[in-house]
Amino acid sequence: MKAYIFPGQGAQFVGMGLDLYENYPIAKELFEQANAILGFPITDIMFEGAAEDLKQTKVTQPAIFLHSVILSKVLGDSFKPDMVAGHSLGEFSALVANGTLNFEDGLKLVSKRALAMQKACELQPSTMAAVLGLDDAVVEKICEETPGTVVAANYNCPGQLVISGEVAAVEAACEKMKEAGARRALVLPVGGAFHSPLMEPAREELAEAIEHTVFSAPQCPVYQNVTTVAVSDATEVKKNLILQLTAPVKWTQSVENMVKDGAREFIEVGPGKVLQGLVRKIAKDVESRSADIPK
Repeated sequence: MKAYIFPGQGAQFVGMGLDLYENYPIAKELFEQANAILGFPITDIMFEGAAEDLKQTKVTQPAIFLHSVILSKVLGDSFKPDMVAGHSLGEFSALVANGTLNFEDGLKLVSKRALAMQKACELQPSTMAAVLGLDDAVVEKICEETPGTVVAANYNCPGQLVISGEVAAVEAACEKMKEAGARRALVLPVGGAFHSPLMEPAREELAEAIEHTVFSAPQCPVYQNVTTVAVSDATEVKKNLILQLTAPVKWTQSVENMVKDGAREFIEVGPGKVLQGLVRKIAKDVESRSADIPK
């Protein structure tokens, strides 16, 4: 069975999507449609902008979404997923790819999400940190025992977690992680505490937009970050998507469940190769690769 997976924030690079725009009429049409929907020429920033501009959350999230979704459209008849999943933001790309959301609604929600997260970041100084070489349970225990708000936010693969919360709490937790034997505990250059309780204002804002969006029955199951199991009910998809902003991204558990349910080939659709690298660390006996762009 084929599992198609979609990357999240951090996979962006200047020049992303230009080859699709120049070579495929469907891609050009969708990129131009996106410029009109967003109200600014995102293609200019994606194709030839400054890396700093592309790094802004309000640009990064729609840019990665567009690259992933448009690539899945370019794949045409060869795009036949048995199941899909996305890492954080990538879940929105996955939901367009499996027919739960249409392109326009997906892009509007991603843009709304990015702006709401940006706003939440500005309300309180917060950050995230990567922790390498500790068991999940140890990371969780240290977070619980650290004063202030700090939680496990991304379960990327065994021995690689990201924690998220108030700046002082994250820094204090990093010191304790090192004392507990972490190979690294490094504060990341991000603007906020994604997938933590500090994203509650953004969750509320996005929830309203999601509630007013039409969700169709998925054409194949999606393994969502919050529940990690196959979901085929549109109402449940919607509920999990609302919870996602303040809940952890359980990527390790999602991939394990996809393998358990029969996935033998993982195909990453979008910029970068981060997810296929994580899949190799989670499930060593499955194939993982980038989507092949048709010639």
